[in-house]
Amino acid sequence: MKELVQQVFTGERALFKSEDLKIKYSTFRDGESPLKESSAIKLFQTNFEWKYPLWYCRDIELENCNFAAMARAGIWYTDRIRLLDCIIEAPKNFRRSSDITLSNVDFTDAAETLWHCRGVSLNSVHVRGDYFAMNSSELQIGGLNLVGNYSFDGAKNVVMTNSKLLSKDAFWNAENVLVTDSYICGEYIGWNARDVTFKNCVIESLQGFCYMDNVKLINCRLINTNLSFEYSTVDADVISKIDSVKNPLGGRIRAQQIDEIIFDDPKISREQTEITVSENTDR
Repeated sequence: MKELVQQVFTGERALFKSEDLKIKYSTFRDGESPLKESSAIKLFQTNFEWKYPLWYCRDIELENCNFAAMARAGIWYTDRIRLLDCIIEAPKNFRRSSDITLSNVDFTDAAETLWHCRGVSLNSVHVRGDYFAMNSSELQIGGLNLVGNYSFDGAKNVVMTNSKLLSKDAFWNAENVLVTDSYICGEYIGWNARDVTFKNCVIESLQGFCYMDNVKLINCRLINTNLSFEYSTVDADVISKIDSVKNPLGGRIRAQQIDEIIFDDPKISREQTEITVSENTDR
């Protein structure tokens, strides 16, 4: 494998269609698409400073690399890519790519990032930006810290654990999602989603879990959650109080306390939902 060490690359398509390269301590400056259509590339402590650096690539490894703010839309249509200990300042990264592994990666401006991707592993990833992971599938996530609204809209086949999400409207239109041992704070969680399970989670959500098909909560604590479960089929074991429940379609809700139960839609039968309140509280 040929090595390029301490180089500065400029101009459009500077290393177009490269193969079997190791690039170390280098910088890609002005010039679009420097590594377009490349394969079997390893990069170490290298900086990308301009647009579209890794499009239509295969078998890429990056360690301790940085994507500056102008390296926007950096990784599109790329398969089998690994990033370790990287910082990504640029928005719109990762689009229609597959087999992605991100470990200890910081996205400081992740607007419209990780869209329409498949086969994604996230470990100790920090994200700030709206619309993260829209319409992506086959996601394995551990230790994600996310600040940004509308995350995981339309995502499918998601397993998430030990994560923190400050995210309004998370998991809208999602399907087949399991979230465990996590903290989620945001309005309107999960609307229009199906087959979503939260286990051992702490969740704060104004009008959360509405218009959902088969939403499950196992050993979860709901904070400041009102008008919940409207027009949803639900199976919930909540170890705290719920501020209010409104018009669930059916299923079972068990909580330590429910301040208000609302059935004001004449087409909804209260008998379709078993609601149980336990007096054994720990508030």
